[in-house]
Amino acid sequence: MSQDIVVTAAMLAIGDELLSGRTKDKNIGHLADLLTLSGIDLKEVRIVADDEEAIVEALNALRGKYDYVFTSGGIGPTHDDITADAISKAFGLPCEYDETAMTLLAEMYRRREMEFTEARQRMARMPRGAVHIANPVSTAPGFIIGNVHVMAGVPQVFQAMVDNVLPALRTGTPVLSLAIACPYGEGEIGTPLTAIQKAHPETSIGSYPRYIGQKFSTEIVVRGRSQAVIDAAGAEVQAMIEAIRRRKDITENHSAEA
Repeated sequence: MSQDIVVTAAMLAIGDELLSGRTKDKNIGHLADLLTLSGIDLKEVRIVADDEEAIVEALNALRGKYDYVFTSGGIGPTHDDITADAISKAFGLPCEYDETAMTLLAEMYRRREMEFTEARQRMARMPRGAVHIANPVSTAPGFIIGNVHVMAGVPQVFQAMVDNVLPALRTGTPVLSLAIACPYGEGEIGTPLTAIQKAHPETSIGSYPRYIGQKFSTEIVVRGRSQAVIDAAGAEVQAMIEAIRRRKDITENHSAEA
């Protein structure tokens, strides 16, 4: 039997506007969807302010723990776009104006008949030795240094950069899932579902409660990297639901007879 390949990732979303609620993040869900489809497990997401020390601390924690780290935000032209500086500091590298990035941006602004100002030139800064992530939307590149992929925060640009990055990544065995509708609330299924999870450690079983009208129900999702192990755990979940149904029927019948 072939051994499952597990590839892990984390995301670091950067920006005061995310923490204040002024900007609603759209990048985390998009990245999570694409990584799942690619067989890469997104294990952790952190959101930090535009603070160099906070970025450095979070990045160093994540890049040593996971195969890949993806960042979003803070690589624009304004004074609070400090991601390039923080990434450089985390790696102990100088943050420099990249020659190729300068050329790309200068040509783009020339075509648009706009001045290539000092502020706009900031978007060409990156750690020495970084590799570009192409930006087909607005030209200013993201960059890769080590296992860290640094991308823009604007959703349209972020998504385009992710599309350019994903084909080059090492991928793992995809995670499969089975969703089972359960007509009972978590209070009724909690104990037996815990036992099922312990009996099937190669799966991950999640329960997601719903409340419609005046009735609780639960969607139970079994995840794993083998259809066989998912099916085995799923069969026990179905048996659990049936056992609860029978117990309730007996209780209701006894109550009616009384």
